[in-house]
Amino acid sequence: MKEIVGIRFKSGGKVYYFSPGKINAKVGDRAVVETVRGVECGEVVIANRQLEDSEVTSPLKPIVRLADAADLKTVEKNRLKEQEAFKICEEKIVNRGLKMNLVDVECTFDNNKLLFYFTAENRVDFRELVKDLAAVFRTRIELRQIGVRDEAKILGGLGICGREFCCKGYIGEFQPVSIKMAKEQGLSLNPTKISGTCGRLMCCLKNEQNAYEALLKITPKIGAVVVTPDGDKGRVEDVNLITGKLRVKTEKSEVPVTLDRSEVKLLKDAEIRVNRDELKALKGLEDK
Repeated sequence: MKEIVGIRFKSGGKVYYFSPGKINAKVGDRAVVETVRGVECGEVVIANRQLEDSEVTSPLKPIVRLADAADLKTVEKNRLKEQEAFKICEEKIVNRGLKMNLVDVECTFDNNKLLFYFTAENRVDFRELVKDLAAVFRTRIELRQIGVRDEAKILGGLGICGREFCCKGYIGEFQPVSIKMAKEQGLSLNPTKISGTCGRLMCCLKNEQNAYEALLKITPKIGAVVVTPDGDKGRVEDVNLITGKLRVKTEKSEVPVTLDRSEVKLLKDAEIRVNRDELKALKGLEDK
């Protein structure tokens, strides 16, 4: 077992484990820690806890200290510097005529590096821009091109459900989302119906997939051959996974009947497949 403290550096960002040593951290505390990028200040989201060795990637970097008033003042100064850097960088981008969209600026706690995150349709030669920024801020400059999913996570917003973007609110790392998930959940393969504000497949498809997989195991699929309570053989024409209702067309009637999944006996199940044309038409929605 190892004792850990979970720390997050951005709202909705990934939680990283650190070794607390003799420090007793509480949720909501700010802590100064050593990271691969240098010294950083983050928020404690998991208090001191014991975890199995298999759940922890060793060696854990230590917590240097709980943040004091001076550390919090440094963080505030860095936020102001980020705002200034954002404005200056936008001006430089316009002056250079670069086809890129600045999304966010991040200043490391030790003020040793400024990171600029941007999106662009194609690769951008930003070498001269880096020189311009280095001349102004006299510190290390790093520009990172990010995808539209990352842009949505940084900027945030409201989804079609009326709630905050899942990626902004609580998803630490993006999980792969596929067209097959949408088809297994019985959704219309209409890009406007299954894509989020970022233009990619909605994260909630992945969030709900486990529940749908469990329902698919006990529910005949469209095309399955079943026997009705009257002993008639029929084929499933439509399925509502949530309610468990099936529309079955039997050999003895042209009019489909509605039955519950518990009322039929499965003879031969069908498979849910995404055909080549569907995959080709919607492939771009899976990209990051």
